[in-house]
Amino acid sequence: QVQLVESGGGSVQAGGSLRLSCAASGYTRSMGWFRQAPGKEREGVATINSNSRTSYAYSVKGRFTIGKDSAKNILYLQMNSLKPEDTALYYCAADDRYCSGDYCYASVPSYTYRGQGTQVTVSS
Repeated sequence: QVQLVESGGGSVQAGGSLRLSCAASGYTRSMGWFRQAPGKEREGVATINSNSRTSYAYSVKGRFTIGKDSAKNILYLQMNSLKPEDTALYYCAADDRYCSGDYCYASVPSYTYRGQGTQVTVSS
């Protein structure tokens, strides 16, 4: 069982930046972020595998960067140029499946382990 604890959410104006962190209690082959806005379905945002191959949703590509500190077992999501449509509850997720490809981000909402979420609110 892997436990995930997110931090770093908050409120920011459009164009601003936030950095999310996720501390993991164990090792998995893939980690990522997904988000859910009120009344909308869960949306995969980004993922990174054990070989540091990344995958991003088109809506965040070029603005968000996923990374990890393997020594500390911490996952990050640097979010720049935030838009009001980025407002959502952001979840960290992890899975033992390995995925390497441009569309791996779409699988993140189905990952086995997930945190409790951290709110990101972007005002216009």
